[in-house]
Amino acid sequence: MELDRFREVAKNKSAENRKFLQSLKKKDARVVDNAFHEIHSEVFEEVDCLACANCCKTTSPIFYQTDIERVAKALRIKPGDFIETYLRVDEDKDFVLKSSPCPFLADDNYCKVYDSRPKACREYPHTDRKKMVQITELTYKNTLVCPAVLEMVERLKKIAL
Repeated sequence: MELDRFREVAKNKSAENRKFLQSLKKKDARVVDNAFHEIHSEVFEEVDCLACANCCKTTSPIFYQTDIERVAKALRIKPGDFIETYLRVDEDKDFVLKSSPCPFLADDNYCKVYDSRPKACREYPHTDRKKMVQITELTYKNTLVCPAVLEMVERLKKIAL
């Protein structure tokens, strides 16, 4: 789905998707996990993240100390210099990127530090986790960023959980 069209659809379905995802909290967590994981696999067989990279263009992962050290090492700079150059502390007291798009996103949507990328990037969009019912708000936010997550939620709404 083209990004402008995705943003429009995501915005139009925003309230409905938030309500649906909140309703999952009342369901059996294992059933929700199984449904999410099955649909996650299906959707990512169809979606090419490199054609989109909207997550890298619009959001920042949280950088934990181990992430900072790993990426700094890959860039051959000191962790303190990495923090000073690329990161800021957000309102939750987490290290995040100073700017978007991600400074490590190449023109072809490949990640320049892919093998050393932060844990949050490795796990994004978090739809293959256990206990999905605990991260429904994050999943909702990701429906506004990631076309694959929006597609997963649309498919989930069509099955009886």
